[in-house]
Amino acid sequence: MVKSWATFGVDLHVDVTRTGSGLRKGLTDALRAAVRGGRLAPGTRLPSSRSLAADLGIARNTVADAYADLVAEGWLTARQGSGTRVAERAVVAPASAPPRPRTPGGPAYDLVPGTPDLASFPRAEWLKASRRALAAAPYDALGYGDPRGRVELRTALASYLARARGVRADPERILICSGFAHGLMLLGAVLRQRGARALAMESYGLDVHWNLVERAGLRSVTLPFDELGTRTEELTRGGPGGSGSGSGGKGGGPGGVRAVLLTPAHQFPMGVPLHPDRRAAVVDWARRTGGLILEDDYDGEFRYDRQPVGALQGLDPDHVVYMGTASKALAPGLRLGWLVLPPDLAAEVAAAKGYADWSCGVLDQLTLAEFITSGAYDRHVRASRLRYRRRRDHLVSALAAHAPSVTATGIAAGFHAVLQLPPGTEQSVVRAAVWQGLAVHGLTRYRHPSATAPPLDALVVGYGTPTDSGWPGALEALIRALP
Repeated sequence: MVKSWATFGVDLHVDVTRTGSGLRKGLTDALRAAVRGGRLAPGTRLPSSRSLAADLGIARNTVADAYADLVAEGWLTARQGSGTRVAERAVVAPASAPPRPRTPGGPAYDLVPGTPDLASFPRAEWLKASRRALAAAPYDALGYGDPRGRVELRTALASYLARARGVRADPERILICSGFAHGLMLLGAVLRQRGARALAMESYGLDVHWNLVERAGLRSVTLPFDELGTRTEELTRGGPGGSGSGSGGKGGGPGGVRAVLLTPAHQFPMGVPLHPDRRAAVVDWARRTGGLILEDDYDGEFRYDRQPVGALQGLDPDHVVYMGTASKALAPGLRLGWLVLPPDLAAEVAAAKGYADWSCGVLDQLTLAEFITSGAYDRHVRASRLRYRRRRDHLVSALAAHAPSVTATGIAAGFHAVLQLPPGTEQSVVRAAVWQGLAVHGLTRYRHPSATAPPLDALVVGYGTPTDSGWPGALEALIRALP
């Protein structure tokens, strides 16, 4: 017998004890226990009496009577057109439950760098792109597919990156990953398999990246930093494959360095672009030694005061892995990133991803491809660039007017600034910021443990995170916290 569509409803797992007390009482007790225990949350819609009766193989009246009993007791509600739902009730924790610790209220304003203004995410345009992409998607797009990612997105990225960032890309050598950290994990595993023992890194960066590198079995070797950016010439000290001077700590010792991780367009967090001579030096090192450069194009699309700094990858695609994400231009929650790989590395990284895949949602990949090819991505980036530049200008003006002893650096691009503080004041300013309701980090937080240069006192202020309406208040609170 074929069921009518009217019998199809929501699923509900309920264990009805068939005792002498009858099915009605057994069902009533089971539903009451599910509500009381929290398995059925307030507001949950229950199946219709007809649907649940069919699932349980009992009479519809039995279910209707059980529902009516629970409505009368206040466990359920029933309204015409709304169906039967679990009633809103105050949930009382069982006596055996440990007390929950009280947590203080969060900060009023978030100035931690690394996150864009999420309120400006282009929801309407994204939804339009999603509908077009889904309508045009072939049936096989919803299968397991290629571990490199959908060809539509790889093709769209190849064109966009060549045009906007100077990347020499072939869709066959692009791999879609679940953000920067995922890409770094894959590259770390492949480097270790190739016999690498260490990865050179900038002396300022993110601890999550250092930890991922070391979890891959590689030592992190730090390179010195000055006003011209990371001193890439240090890679050549001690001969080809040398570790560089000043590495110390975890990364010390000659030899073993076969790859380097850099943010050449806009170093995070210092904000300095890598000097052209040092860009040339690191590419020359890679060519002479067979080394590999991992290029993190951190907010490379957001440049304000001069011509954009092109991707390092354009100088030598055979020795540079270009790493980009949608996290800064759109939103980190999309979990979409990409690697543009040298020809001799592409197959190995694709195999590593296929072996332990972090799935990147196909529908989001197709949507991003449509978003790029339709021009919506360019329009959003240009609008965001204007918004962040205005905030940068507000910040600089406020500092000049109210905190002249504080200098903002690294402001030619991106959406964070380094505020240089008087010596010895970083921790006190961070504490003052907390009192003003700000979430903000000192520069010390981003200094690699093995860095040998004297630490600098500074704040790293992310001005992209607040909403447009919240930015003025955040800026006022920041000024109050500064010396």
